[in-house]
Amino acid sequence: MTGASQRVAVTDAAASLIRDLTAQHGPLMFHQSGGCCDGSSPMCYPVGMFLTGPADVLLGALDVHLDEPVEVYMSASQFEYWKYTHLTIDVVPGRGAGFSVEGPTGMRFLIRSRMLDPAELEHFGLSAPVRLSPTPDA
Repeated sequence: MTGASQRVAVTDAAASLIRDLTAQHGPLMFHQSGGCCDGSSPMCYPVGMFLTGPADVLLGALDVHLDEPVEVYMSASQFEYWKYTHLTIDVVPGRGAGFSVEGPTGMRFLIRSRMLDPAELEHFGLSAPVRLSPTPDA
């Protein structure tokens, strides 16, 4: 798995599929979908097919052993909810979402997530998220 000191990583299986898809479609990028018809799937597009802008956050660039790393984005509004989370792009059998390029392969990308550890929080300049205790019954 690659992606140390980044907010995003990729499994070896997903990296392999990304290399295969790059051979077919050229350089690729991901945008972490915010829901609606795509659920919350990582959407994979040829570079230039999905335009990012000021409302998007670059989470990181995946080294999948190609000439260029594969950039991963998320909307800034969604990032506010996920800023304490590390994402790993993985792949499983199934149908891909929406217009994501893996759709016809019989595989689909998915996100596995975990909370950032203390060293990662420090690296990204974050303090630990506030944990609220349950309110005791009166």
